[in-house]
Amino acid sequence: MDVLHLVKKLKNLYRTNDPFRIAQSKNITVVFEYLGRSTWGYFSNVNRIPIIHLHEELDDMNARFTCAHELGHSLMHPRVNTPFLKKNTLQSIDRIEREANQFAVELLMTDELLLEGMSIYEAATSCGVPVEVAHLKTRPSF
Repeated sequence: MDVLHLVKKLKNLYRTNDPFRIAQSKNITVVFEYLGRSTWGYFSNVNRIPIIHLHEELDDMNARFTCAHELGHSLMHPRVNTPFLKKNTLQSIDRIEREANQFAVELLMTDELLLEGMSIYEAATSCGVPVEVAHLKTRPSF
């Protein structure tokens, strides 16, 4: 299933683009904890319990984006342990991270803002999406 289709399906099913509400509806636990200096979040599956871990010091906007990104991992890459791969292998995780970023961008940025004439970067800022990943938004086609 492609990212855009998955996000549309979730938005229709749960009637929200709030990653925290979607995670709760899908019985994915979200915990805030100290994750060191450089980690904003990660997804894990412990004893078949899906958990999104978020850094406790993130502001609301970054916590929302990170939750959306990790929700993407939980739905598209449930068996992939990216922190392990980063530390212990030479395997590239670029595709996996790009897909999770695209999922977060599509979930958080509404097509309506772009159709109203906002630039993609204005819409990203308005929706709490880092401008560095705004280019991942698919142009709406109505």
